[in-house]
Amino acid sequence: MFVRTTGYEVGLRSRILPGLTTSLALWRLRQDSELLFVGDAGTTEPSRPSERTGVEWVLQYLPKPWLAFDLTAAWTNARFTDDDPAGNRIPGAPDSVISAGVTLDNVNGWFGSVRWRYFGSRALIEDNTVRSQATSTLNGRIGYMFTNKIRAWLDVFNVFNSKSHDIDYFYVSRLPGEPAAGVADLHFHPVESRALRLSLSVAY
Repeated sequence: MFVRTTGYEVGLRSRILPGLTTSLALWRLRQDSELLFVGDAGTTEPSRPSERTGVEWVLQYLPKPWLAFDLTAAWTNARFTDDDPAGNRIPGAPDSVISAGVTLDNVNGWFGSVRWRYFGSRALIEDNTVRSQATSTLNGRIGYMFTNKIRAWLDVFNVFNSKSHDIDYFYVSRLPGEPAAGVADLHFHPVESRALRLSLSVAY
C-alpha cells in the first residue's frame, strides 16, 4: 500500500567567490502516515500523519587544487499533524544534523581527510519527555601514493573514542526477573570504539 507524500522545496546556489560554492534550500514534506520503528518486534509499522519543515545549507570551498573544505548542515522541525494526547513529536527525528570535513589530495604524494559528524538530540517519545543525547564522532585518514597505481592509507574511526550512542530507542521490554508487563526504558546501540584500518591498493 502506498502512502501519499507531498513535498515542496525552494533554494538558491551561489558561486560568486572563486573556489566557493554554497547553496541554501527550504523544504516541507507531508506524509499521510509516518513509519515508526517498533523495538520489541524489530520492525516498522505505519503511524500517524506528519509534517517536516527544514532548511539545508551546503558549503564547498577549494582554495587550492589539492585542498578542499566542505560543510553540510540541516535543521528540521518534525511533528505529527493530528490531535493525540500522546504528543506530536516524531520519535527518533533529529532536530539538527551537521557534517564537515577537510580533504588533502596528492601533496607530494600524501593525501588524507578529517571528517566530523554530528546528530542533535532527538525526542524518543511523542510528548518529548525522554530525549537522546547528541551524537558526535570524528574520523580521519592519512595515506601515501607510491606510484599512480600503488597507494597505502590508514583510517582512524572514532578518533576521540566517543562514548556516544549511534541510535536510541525508548520502549517497553522485559528481562528475566522483571514484571510481566515489562519496563519502559532506553535501548541504544553505542558508537563503535576507536578502530584502525590499514589498506593497500594496487592497480594493474
